[in-house]
This record gives sequence, C-alpha cells and structure tokens, in this order.
Amino acid sequence: MPIKSLIRTIPHYPKPGIQFRDITTLLKDPLGLRMVIDALSQHYSDKKIDKIAGIEARGFIIGAALAYKLGVGFVPVRKSGKLPAETIGHDYALEYGADRVEIHIDAITKDEQVLLVDDLIATGGTAEASVALIQKLGGIVVGCAFVIDLPDLGGSRRLTESGINIFSLCEFEGD
Repeated sequence: MPIKSLIRTIPHYPKPGIQFRDITTLLKDPLGLRMVIDALSQHYSDKKIDKIAGIEARGFIIGAALAYKLGVGFVPVRKSGKLPAETIGHDYALEYGADRVEIHIDAITKDEQVLLVDDLIATGGTAEASVALIQKLGGIVVGCAFVIDLPDLGGSRRLTESGINIFSLCEFEGD
C-alpha cells in the first residue's frame, strides 16, 4: 500500500482554492505510520546524525518517532513564544505577513549533524527559517526530510538551490 494513498485531501481548506494534504489519516493507520518511519530511517541509516529537529506540529510526530528509531535526540522547532527557556529565533515571510520560529539556545551545539523533519514542504519558508536557526547555533544541516512535497510551490527547489539535501516520501503535483 503506497503512503500517498493514506493521505486525505480536503478541498478548499483553510481557504478556497487550497487542497489541504491531511496526514492524520496516515498517522492513525498503524501500518502507514510504520511505513513512514521505516522508510525515513532506512534512507538515513547510513548518515551521521546527532539530532532530529522537528517543525511544529506534525514534524514533532514524525521527527520524534524517527529520532527514537535512529537512537538520536529530538529538538522541537516552535512558533514564537512557545518554548520555556532562552531561545533563538528567525523571522520569515508568509504569503501575507510574517512569522517566526524558535529553538532553545542549548538545543544544538557546534558541529552537530542535524536532520530537519516536517510532514510537508510547500513554499519552504518555515523550513528555510528552521535551517537558519540550526546553522545560527553552529549545527550542520545534513538534510531535510518530508512525508509530502508539493513541488509546484517551489519549496524543495529553493532548499536544494541553497545546498540542502531534500528527501520526501511522496509528491502531490498540480492541484
């Protein structure tokens, strides 16, 4: 059973014209969740990784499970104001406005090899900001892993053009 077949599409959410790719149907399926974590862990099993950084919120689910499977630590990348200790942040542009992501300043140390994980790559703004945070702390981004790539929105291309290795389990094109 392909992973893509377990992902639900919700038309016109959160606004008209958007096709929302909902992974909750994938996550609730025991075989589907296992397939995601096994595929990602197999892809990265021969890479030196010290930590997984997961982007809020669905990146926490995939990232924490993958960190467990690979036997490495997990670092949450959160929206502004959500982490309790001292943080470092990075602002980034949205389609209409701006946002900010943060991590604890002691989450990553110099030269640690970090894999960034999220459920989906669309325009790439959040992932680019998260990569910048890891690099500000001296971490080395070994790659970015996603369950879904929406290549028409250009995020994976932007990250690749900036020298970041991208891996995704499936793509949804054109809608």
